[in-house]
Amino acid sequence: LSSDVCSSELTSSGLTIPALAEGALRKGIRVLGNGDLTHPAWMQEIEEELVEAEPGLYRCRSGDCPTRFLLTGEISHIYKQGDKVRKVHHVIGAPDIGAAKKISASLAAVGNILSDGRPILGITSRNLLEIVLEAGEGTFLIPAHIWTPWFSAMGSKSGFDSIAECYLDLDPHVFAVETGLSSDPPMNWMVKSLDRYRLVSCSDAHSADKLGREATVFDTPLDYHAIRRAMATGDGLVGTVEFFPEEGKYHLDGHRDCGVVLEPHRTREVKGRCPVCGRALTVGVLHRVEELAERSEGEKPSSAKPFFPLIPLAEIMAEIM
Repeated sequence: LSSDVCSSELTSSGLTIPALAEGALRKGIRVLGNGDLTHPAWMQEIEEELVEAEPGLYRCRSGDCPTRFLLTGEISHIYKQGDKVRKVHHVIGAPDIGAAKKISASLAAVGNILSDGRPILGITSRNLLEIVLEAGEGTFLIPAHIWTPWFSAMGSKSGFDSIAECYLDLDPHVFAVETGLSSDPPMNWMVKSLDRYRLVSCSDAHSADKLGREATVFDTPLDYHAIRRAMATGDGLVGTVEFFPEEGKYHLDGHRDCGVVLEPHRTREVKGRCPVCGRALTVGVLHRVEELAERSEGEKPSSAKPFFPLIPLAEIMAEIM
């Protein structure tokens, strides 16, 4: 559902719309989030390169590539709520270019959306959700990679212990959460407060070869509204394709500067301090999930969907070589 494109920092300059379409086709992805819908230059490219095919889904104007694009973007927030600084990322979606432009115009009034395809704004997560909802029927917001220590709704640095704390009175409008590369569904099932949200997975790709490393599987008509409805209700959401969380760079605790990586029990033994330099360790995803867990490992809610872990072929080849 999401990708960062060439208007974003730290992404490949080769992430053009044709390259994304071809990359998705090569990976067997039928519907791909176009990424960066708030950036005016990227939106201009979208209007030049894409044409609506099915309701809310777009195809390349030239050629016959079967890849469909769904209008998405990622937004970063740094703001103060209560007595803590919050840093949260979100995936937003729009059913048409008009709604996407309304979101962009509203965000341009409160921050700089020109410097990066993933703009950093100072408004609260709750107020971003309000802007997205006001842009038109069918828009949506999903908290992105909810467990990463930095820039997430429930990571160790977020200050939130639940999704509801992040979105306050508008939390009922959040129907799904994106679990990120460093966690998988069984880890999320341990946290009961997540039971009411559907679990989705996204590529979060910064280059075309990373497309599909995580994905969400749908059994719906080829239609934006059907896909959104599946995420909202669970009907038509088959499950997720998952990166092995142990491969995620935020799975365990550590201190990158010192090359230290620790299991949660070892972090507790050293009282949260790097055994090399003595500074605070970054608490990773596994540790954070254990802190909030209300179920034992292996238990799952009745709403749980299947998941399919895989290792990218390129990594298997690299290991063999």
